[in-house]
Amino acid sequence: MLLELAKDMLPKDNALPYSTYEAKKSLSRMSLPYEKIHACPNDLPRFKRWFSKAEDAKKLTWNFDSRVDDGMLRHPADSPQWRFIDGKFPDFAQEKRNLRLALSTDGFNLFGSLSNTYSTWSVMLVTYNLPPSLCMKRRYMFLSLLIQGPKQPGNDIDVYLTLVINDLIMLWEEGVEVFDAYRNENFNLTAMPFCTIQDFPAYGNLSGYTVKGKTACPISMEDCMGTWLNVSKKHVYPNVCDSVIGTLLNIDGKTKDGKKARDDLKDMAIRGELHAIDNDIGRTYLPPAAFTLLRKEKIEFCESLARVKVPEGYSSNIRNLVNMETLKLVGLKSHDCHVLMQQLLPVAICSILPKDVRFAIIRLCGFFHAIYSKVIDPKELTTLKNEIIVLVLCQLEMYFPPSFFDVMVHLPVHLVREIRYCGPVHMRNQWCFERKMKTYKGFVKNAFHPEGCIAERLFYEEVLAHTGDFF
Repeated sequence: MLLELAKDMLPKDNALPYSTYEAKKSLSRMSLPYEKIHACPNDLPRFKRWFSKAEDAKKLTWNFDSRVDDGMLRHPADSPQWRFIDGKFPDFAQEKRNLRLALSTDGFNLFGSLSNTYSTWSVMLVTYNLPPSLCMKRRYMFLSLLIQGPKQPGNDIDVYLTLVINDLIMLWEEGVEVFDAYRNENFNLTAMPFCTIQDFPAYGNLSGYTVKGKTACPISMEDCMGTWLNVSKKHVYPNVCDSVIGTLLNIDGKTKDGKKARDDLKDMAIRGELHAIDNDIGRTYLPPAAFTLLRKEKIEFCESLARVKVPEGYSSNIRNLVNMETLKLVGLKSHDCHVLMQQLLPVAICSILPKDVRFAIIRLCGFFHAIYSKVIDPKELTTLKNEIIVLVLCQLEMYFPPSFFDVMVHLPVHLVREIRYCGPVHMRNQWCFERKMKTYKGFVKNAFHPEGCIAERLFYEEVLAHTGDFF
């Protein structure tokens, strides 16, 4: 419709395409194809294109020219790791235009059906040279690799990453000649990976560390062996929000309470008042725990969330995630989980649960709210670490069963350490990449060639963006 409108506004003999199909045919004549290989070609031309535009070239030295150095943590450039790199590689740090990159990888279902096991994996690059408001914007996120489904690569992901790694090695050891349009000069651009961003299972694939079993924590390792539950006999990895919400609402498959969890208490000879009771007809009765909600309390909890209204883009429409018939939350994305933990859950439970249980959960939510602040005072990190280790987890252990405390509940203990070394959490989370993957899912118009649809659409976007910058 836009093409038709523009064509009508121009003189009658204009050659503007009158449809998207005709526009695509015009672009195909420009000889700008993409090549399908086992891994995408390198990203060097896109880095060069950044510097070819004066406005972007100026932004890429924000970390040197405009960063506020007042001791607070706002950006990875404020972190000790950034200063450590400067001290260890002074030649790299001397050129302020050299890039420090973050690599993220994750799988997503292109067909949007939870019953479909199709999994496509994306590998994206972002640069931390940009200011915090631009680092994670769609324009500055590069899709470096698209690993075809239907199966996830698993531990073989290193095979697919080979070409990306080779490019990074070349950028680090040799660099490339780039023209800086802002300073009107050529220089040798080098780059290095500053960090990787992924969920916990993908962390295991990338690092080669086994994130299951007794030593599932990659930081504590043998120092945190955990306790084997003889009855449950399993290791599971939902996120913290799923564990809390699933247990409170007693959602099948997500709750950490049940007969096996109560039998674990019996096996450990603790909390006798909560042990499962088998009656004469073979049914099992689970005595109510401190976190057990009555049906009317579940209704109140779900209704409070269903009435929530948030600005567009802040999270999913929470009302659509609440099922009042089954009293469950369905379809939660990781961003929605963090919004719930940081903002909404303390409000939803304010009038239910015993006081001590409610305060323990609110303390956990307050911890996540604090570590996701955009500005963090390093002096407060020790207090935050003591809060999560000494108070929050110990209080939760008083009320929730041992099966609640899997490795995902343990990992928040180390989040403060990550902030202390690498900077704010909000610059290293998966939300922005998941939003980008949702955009990719919208590109799929042919179910037989989903990855091809994404490649075609990205090709046209690159052409149009580059042409727009040129004009």
